[in-house]
Amino acid sequence: MLRALYTSSTGMMTQQSNIDNIANNLANVNTVGFKKARVDFQDLMYQTIKPAGSSTSAGITRPVGEQLGLGARVAGVTKMHTQGSFMQTGNQLDLTIEGAGYFQIDMPDGTIAYTRNGAFTKNNEGQVVTVDGFTLNPGIVIPDNAEQIFIGQDGTVTAKIAGEVDPADLGQITTARFINPAGLHSIGSNFYKESAASGAPLVGVPGQESLGAIAQGYLEMSNVQLVEEMVNMITGQRAYEINSKAIITGDEMLQTATNLKR
Repeated sequence: MLRALYTSSTGMMTQQSNIDNIANNLANVNTVGFKKARVDFQDLMYQTIKPAGSSTSAGITRPVGEQLGLGARVAGVTKMHTQGSFMQTGNQLDLTIEGAGYFQIDMPDGTIAYTRNGAFTKNNEGQVVTVDGFTLNPGIVIPDNAEQIFIGQDGTVTAKIAGEVDPADLGQITTARFINPAGLHSIGSNFYKESAASGAPLVGVPGQESLGAIAQGYLEMSNVQLVEEMVNMITGQRAYEINSKAIITGDEMLQTATNLKR
């Protein structure tokens, strides 16, 4: 009886983690560039009472064994880096990547972070920055007298300068991709850091070397699907209830056994 109590408790704990993850996905349904996560489960160790293939007293080889599982655990939480839908904004500094790749951002500590959120703006020095004020890498500076900004699919940045016929070349945006994007370390604010699991970044020109092209005037929305998350929530809630019912059943069986003496 006690085995059932402990086994069911592990099921309740894993479903609690599942619901926590679903809640985070739903909370970020309108977060630009957000990538949903999925909780992966594993069964725990087994108690072998009779091994398969052992011989019985009659000398017959046992075709099946007798093993009792001891529950489940969370094996990991996997980020799903699938493409989200695009939203047209018309803003000249709103960018999205059509395919693989991440924008590179200079962080205050001197490291580089990576993001799919292309909602950029200008600071007081004309630098292209995120909403947090972190500069895009490589740095792009927009002149004060720039009337219109053009960003090509390959990341080239030009601007129409007042009083000049030819557009001015302002620089080149490069993006990075990873062999294992799911291994990136989330640090919040739509930023990721590379890790040993993700591998080193492969930096290149958008549209080349398996990197997605850049689209100006668009933003990539969250890849969270509301209907899918609601179904997962219902499934997780019912699994939590079933495990709690198993604990109640085990407790009732123990109570019945205890009352036999009366």
